[in-house]
Amino acid sequence: MRLTIPLLLLLVSLALPAAAAPEEIDPGLRDALKQAFAQSSSFEDRFAAEVWLTDMSGRTKRYVSDDLERIDILRTVHAEADRVELPVSLLLGVIHTESRFNRFAVSVVGAQGLMQVMPFWKKEIGRSDDNLTNIQTNLRYGSTILKYYLDRSKGNLTEALARYNGSYGKVWYPEKVYRNQRRYED
Repeated sequence: MRLTIPLLLLLVSLALPAAAAPEEIDPGLRDALKQAFAQSSSFEDRFAAEVWLTDMSGRTKRYVSDDLERIDILRTVHAEADRVELPVSLLLGVIHTESRFNRFAVSVVGAQGLMQVMPFWKKEIGRSDDNLTNIQTNLRYGSTILKYYLDRSKGNLTEALARYNGSYGKVWYPEKVYRNQRRYED
């Protein structure tokens, strides 16, 4: 395992698109991530929360068998979607596409967690001790990055999703997210 970490780091540095390379970090996205850690939100109505959590828990049980972890993921997704003003189903679609709800997932280029966040962001915003396998931390980063790309793309969700995935100019990834998003729509 120790031999593979340096190899993964080398692959990350070679595989990152130029726009995502740490030397060329978008200062606006860095600021958005910093501000995101100063905010929080939650369900406003307990009854609505229970209905939604029960429904979504049933839809995600096959991916997260631990009841407490599954509810924690769902509550956090709901709060983050509300915070960044994105549909909850969209964030769930991204999570399904990126990690299938495995908070310990690591991609071949080193992206980590539920929303497959690149670790260099931690250093960029001065939070090098953050744990990207932590549910709240990962969803805070991922939802903030996606919202930033959506704003940058002037509301073009297909473009924003492609930027998020590092496949700007291609539609295969957004189409996959849209298919998975439909699993979580009301």
